[in-house]
Amino acid sequence: MSIVVITGAAGRIGTMLRTRLAAPGRTLRLVDVKPVAIGPGEEAIVASVTDTEAMVAACTSADAVIHLGGIPAEAPWEQILDVNIDGTHTLFEAARVAGVTRVIFASSNHAVGFAPLASAPIPDYAFPAPDTYYGVSKVAGEALGALYSRRHGMDVICVRILSCFERPLNTRGLSTWLSPGDAGRLFEACLAAPSPGFRVIFGVSNNTRGGWVSLEEARKLGYEPQDDSELYAAEVIAEHGELVAGDPSALYLGGDFTSANPPRASL
Repeated sequence: MSIVVITGAAGRIGTMLRTRLAAPGRTLRLVDVKPVAIGPGEEAIVASVTDTEAMVAACTSADAVIHLGGIPAEAPWEQILDVNIDGTHTLFEAARVAGVTRVIFASSNHAVGFAPLASAPIPDYAFPAPDTYYGVSKVAGEALGALYSRRHGMDVICVRILSCFERPLNTRGLSTWLSPGDAGRLFEACLAAPSPGFRVIFGVSNNTRGGWVSLEEARKLGYEPQDDSELYAAEVIAEHGELVAGDPSALYLGGDFTSANPPRASL
């Protein structure tokens, strides 16, 4: 029986992944600061990723960790440092102590948010260009993953997720959408890939209006996206209009996160 830990399991992406990663002989160990109602093949732990003792307990006997836990948008530096950076270090160290051999880290396109779309497709392993403190925290998480992979022999896959929602939220989302189904396929590929070592990949669906980022490394791990945001294009454009030239959404991979007032987390 395999045990997969999911931190941030009560969040949007964690909720999407639970049903899609459920499998015979697999236990999903769900970790979040909020209580989670469990189903068949699930366990739940209420704890913060900043709690070393709790994270070691959560990782004990686990085969892999999917680390989604953290503040999901911009926030004051002190909060980003505590939860997203120190918390990610706590998680990696707990995984090492507990003998976990694979960590899949939910990074973000905001680690390279200032990458200009004029140079698309943005390549795998693109040099960090964070657009916010939140983006900085994802760069730090990738660096920690590289350290723990190379120093401790851990398999670490950093997934630079673009826009993972039930459906595209706006016109930009027609290019950046990662569908729930493709998210499940992507993280399943990350769990199944033999001996990946350290990887940095992008997470996006097979969108007609895509092509903003490379999917070469993701495909090497066995990911084949099946969904296309074009199904929603007419409705989304009717509501939001086309992208405006010169707007951050049309200039940089990070979109509005590169503006003077980036989206902030509700804490």
